[in-house]
Amino acid sequence: MTSPTSTAGPSPIKILTSHSAITVLDALAPAFERASGQRYSVESAGGKPMFARIKGGETADVVLLGPEAVDEFVALGIVAAGSRRLIFRSRIGVAVRTGAPKPDISTVEAFKRTLLNARSVAHTVHGRSGMYLQALMQRLGIAEQMKSRIVTRPGGYIARVVATGEAEIAIQMIVELLAVPGVDLVGPLPDEIQQVFETVAGVFAASKRAEVADALIQFLLSPDAAPVFKEKGLEQVR
Repeated sequence: MTSPTSTAGPSPIKILTSHSAITVLDALAPAFERASGQRYSVESAGGKPMFARIKGGETADVVLLGPEAVDEFVALGIVAAGSRRLIFRSRIGVAVRTGAPKPDISTVEAFKRTLLNARSVAHTVHGRSGMYLQALMQRLGIAEQMKSRIVTRPGGYIARVVATGEAEIAIQMIVELLAVPGVDLVGPLPDEIQQVFETVAGVFAASKRAEVADALIQFLLSPDAAPVFKEKGLEQVR
């Protein structure tokens, strides 16, 4: 997915990221341009596919991915040492189709009952939340019972299958659930089984606009950006 910001002025710096960052980056693009006179374009994919693309040689100016991925890029010399910054945290939530009754997920037992009573539950296969959910169902002892009711996609916004009626419940990062029209957020997973995901930024060592790339990272960490992160379901880390 490519998200251009505008066509006038100097060429935009390029960001490679996972789907979890796309909505906040799109929302912040005009403010960054006003503040700096610079623009950026965003290309996103699932976390694992994007990691593979970069490791395979694709480059840009800025990367936003999980800390393990960015740390490996630093070790390989793909991302400039010293440019790594923790940007935001995201949590997993549950969504249903707009107007549908919201199930009880207030406790671990209530969440477990909701899954077992659901007609179908959707999650991604390669996204960080989807991989965690598969392990969580094993941990809760319901993986076998849920097999026939699981709807999956390799990546992307899984709530789309709930919006279209293909599944009853979607479980993914809250930021990704909020990005889909036609669904209502039920809420986050209970604290005892919640998983918090961090997203880290870094400047590509091959970037010819490293100074602008670093300015973008600093902008993402600024107090002015904090309300937009919150609106999109993310916790800015400053």
